Amino acid sequence: MSKNIKSSKELRPMDAYELVKEEQLEDLKTLGLVFRHKKTGARVIVMSNDDDNKVFSIAFRTPPKDDTGVAHIIEHTVLCGSKEFPSKDPFVELVKGSLNTFLNAMTYSDKTMYPVASVNDKDFQNLMHVYMDAVFYPNIYKKEEIFKQEGWHYELENEEDPVTYNGVVYNEMKGVFSSPEQLLFRMIQNSVFPDTTYGVESGGNPESIPELTYEQYLDFHRKYYHPSNSYIYLYGDLDIEEKLAWMDEKYLSNFEYQAVDSTIESQEPFNKMREVSTYYSVTEEENSEDKTYLAYNAVIGTSLDRELYLAFQVLEYVLLTTPGAVLKQELVNAGIGKDIFGSYDNGIKQPIFSIIAKNTSENKKEEFIRIIRDTLKRIVRNGLDKSALQAAINYYEFKYREADFGQWPKGLMYNIQIFDSWLYDDEKPFIHIEANDTFAFLKEKVETHYFEDLIEKYLLQNTHTSLVIEKPMVGLTTVMEEATKERLEEYKASLNKEQIKQLIEDTKALKKFQETPSAKEEIEAIPMLKREDIGKDAMKLVNEMREIDGTKVLFHNIYTNGISYLKLCFDVGSVKKELIPYMSLLTSVLGYIDTKQHSYSRFNNEVNIHTGGISSEVNLYAKGGVPNEYVVKFEVRTKALYNKLGKAMELIKEMLFSTKIDDEKRLKEIIAELRSRLGMKITANGHSVAVNRAMSYYSKNAYFNDLIGGVEYYHFIEDLDDSFDDKKEEIIASLQEVLSTIFVKNTLLVSYTADEQGYDCLTKELVNFTKDLKVQAEDLVKTDLHPECKNEGFKTSSQVQYVARAGNFISAGLKYTGALKILRVALSYDYFWINIRVKGGAYGCMSGFSMDGNGYFTSYRDPKLAETDEVYAKTEDYVANFTVEERDMTKYIIGAISSMDTPLTPSAKGNRSLSAYLSGVTQEDLQRERDEVLHATQEDMRNLAPIVKAVYDAGNICVIGNETRIDEQKELFKTVENLK
Repeated sequence: MSKNIKSSKELRPMDAYELVKEEQLEDLKTLGLVFRHKKTGARVIVMSNDDDNKVFSIAFRTPPKDDTGVAHIIEHTVLCGSKEFPSKDPFVELVKGSLNTFLNAMTYSDKTMYPVASVNDKDFQNLMHVYMDAVFYPNIYKKEEIFKQEGWHYELENEEDPVTYNGVVYNEMKGVFSSPEQLLFRMIQNSVFPDTTYGVESGGNPESIPELTYEQYLDFHRKYYHPSNSYIYLYGDLDIEEKLAWMDEKYLSNFEYQAVDSTIESQEPFNKMREVSTYYSVTEEENSEDKTYLAYNAVIGTSLDRELYLAFQVLEYVLLTTPGAVLKQELVNAGIGKDIFGSYDNGIKQPIFSIIAKNTSENKKEEFIRIIRDTLKRIVRNGLDKSALQAAINYYEFKYREADFGQWPKGLMYNIQIFDSWLYDDEKPFIHIEANDTFAFLKEKVETHYFEDLIEKYLLQNTHTSLVIEKPMVGLTTVMEEATKERLEEYKASLNKEQIKQLIEDTKALKKFQETPSAKEEIEAIPMLKREDIGKDAMKLVNEMREIDGTKVLFHNIYTNGISYLKLCFDVGSVKKELIPYMSLLTSVLGYIDTKQHSYSRFNNEVNIHTGGISSEVNLYAKGGVPNEYVVKFEVRTKALYNKLGKAMELIKEMLFSTKIDDEKRLKEIIAELRSRLGMKITANGHSVAVNRAMSYYSKNAYFNDLIGGVEYYHFIEDLDDSFDDKKEEIIASLQEVLSTIFVKNTLLVSYTADEQGYDCLTKELVNFTKDLKVQAEDLVKTDLHPECKNEGFKTSSQVQYVARAGNFISAGLKYTGALKILRVALSYDYFWINIRVKGGAYGCMSGFSMDGNGYFTSYRDPKLAETDEVYAKTEDYVANFTVEERDMTKYIIGAISSMDTPLTPSAKGNRSLSAYLSGVTQEDLQRERDEVLHATQEDMRNLAPIVKAVYDAGNICVIGNETRIDEQKELFKTVENLK
């Protein structure tokens, strides 16, 4: 067994492959091997190390030639059944019943990627098997219904009805094209690469998707989905010989070499800047003044230049991202836009550097360009701030060395980054994941003119640039809907009676296909684990309460490779209601405004030079088993190497006690930018915003969360922005009151993730920090909140909806049980999936049930509204009649356990343990929940029907979506309002 090998010499000779490259990737403690499959030319990378979270992916270069979204539709459809696994949705079967730590597929501008990950060896092999079969032998050639369901189709149920379009990708992209930011970034790419594959929309433009024919779609798969055009990746502690031999014998050797022309062409540089204009939709009630986006974009060499690849990340941070970034500040000071930000897209063949102004006007475009050029010329002449450069390099180097990607497997993130070079040059797969030498090179260049020369060459002398102007148009969504309606009316008018009858039959046939479950033997062809393959023990909490000089320290004794993860948690449950949103605003002010010792730009340079970052946020922890009981903490967080912990705490103290809150000019800038960013957040996360808003109608917990980060907070920030000059004294006084109220010693709980060596560092530094904290004399009284049911429909310019229902089942006299974890899987990937996604055409549908009794149902990028709510209304019937084969029950249990067993980084383990402590959740509670999952029966599932009924019958609904659709179905709501 060759697992976690150190050299290719440990492998036996393999006739099917030739070893092309071998590299010791010292930065990652990994052996990198590149193979070529001799018969087909398939490219294979193996990264061998001791990481048990194994990753496999197969990808293809898939350059589209038009906007029909063919690459995206194929990504969806190959996972809808294959030769060995002919059930209609093997992907969903895997989601329901595997221990995957990642399972998805992604369409990029120039490639399509199918990655999976798992800690369990048997599960990992199952996932590999299903994915390899899916890409090479999909059922798309046998069943046109797959194309219609996932891509697009005409829909007509009755002769007198209007013809409509439907399809999952079609509706997904309607949602994407409803976001001005998504539209902007797509237009940026198209604007600088008009003659290449990057000049078209790989995801599909909703206007063009219906132009794609079934034959064109199949031709695309025939051409590109061949081993000769494939890129295969294996990562982690796995048996390399066994995996390579299996891939060859089972799949690769079945094909002959084929010359596939999938070359990604480079764009010929422009002689002068190209200007492109486009529009996005706003509603009738929105003020469209100063709502334009301006984006100046420059093409920066190629992604095969390893120094340039990282150097422009550093420059983007220094010029546009770090607080006080020099170019951003010049544009803000000139009043060019209320939100200025940058982007550096180096995940394509020719990277793009963008400077973006949001909430501006078209008549400022010349001034926008002039200020950019004048500022950059001055920087080249006078030099960049060396400490800002050093801070930016340290910022990225800390992130690189920490390699904390949250819940995403580390091996997957390396896989994605490898493609930034491998896709364009077979000889250079590892140049970006081995970055220590590049960081060393950039550090050496800080004291030279290197970065200024890059600005001169690529941003000032470069003519391969564009200016994208994205303007608001009132009612554009309505205009587009009318154009689609007209096109469909013309289509229907062109059909004779027989053709109309056939279209009705086709619609019925597709519905029947969607409603007919896969045969038992088709489902059982998908390999599955057994219950005995699942671990019996709940993931351990790592909590030990200690005390340093009278301050409680919740210590999470975890190996962190020398990094301290510190959270200072101040209890703020007693803050007056009117100050609650100001607490949240304070988290956007601290660190982003001058202190007595430093300007805010200098302060952030210090933070990035000495730490991995300092930030703050307000977090609510709901008490398990008790509705409307919670604790709220104002948390100040940092991460730093052990020897830098003292410096980190010194900077925190400066931030908390020396910030110049009365800087009116800077406060105004922060609030305007915050308004912009919150608007983007609502657009991107409409489903979760709608869920929390629906919960806020009855739950004090959710109401609090709405006040600090939801729709109510957005309204609060809008008001402060619109009325800043009138309210500035009130704003400053409120922030000062919050500051003087919350940072007190006897409400402080320290959460600290490190090992004992790290704890020794904390012992010394915490005493220095807390000695100047004041002590609260009187007992704190918790602020009482009074939610009220509003049942709102929020109208936007979106073409799709986010439909949410919520209610509390403990308040209805019912109890939480681990079986609800299984129900979440069954609803989200069976009942909702079939009725809301497959039949309804929504991109996503979800449900959830928490220990404090809150339950919710929600949809994502959903073309329907009332129809989706009807599906929710019938959920009780589905649960009350829940009857499945024992194999399916096991599958749901495995799917539930999978979400409970996600591998965690050291910081995530600490955060999970803190959350459990503050929520009153013990190890025994977690073990009981796991036991209830492992031993759940179908009868237990049916007994959950009253819980589902309680959630729906609570009568709380919130929808964010298309203004026409909400107006048509306004009887569902108590109030309907415009969400700007």
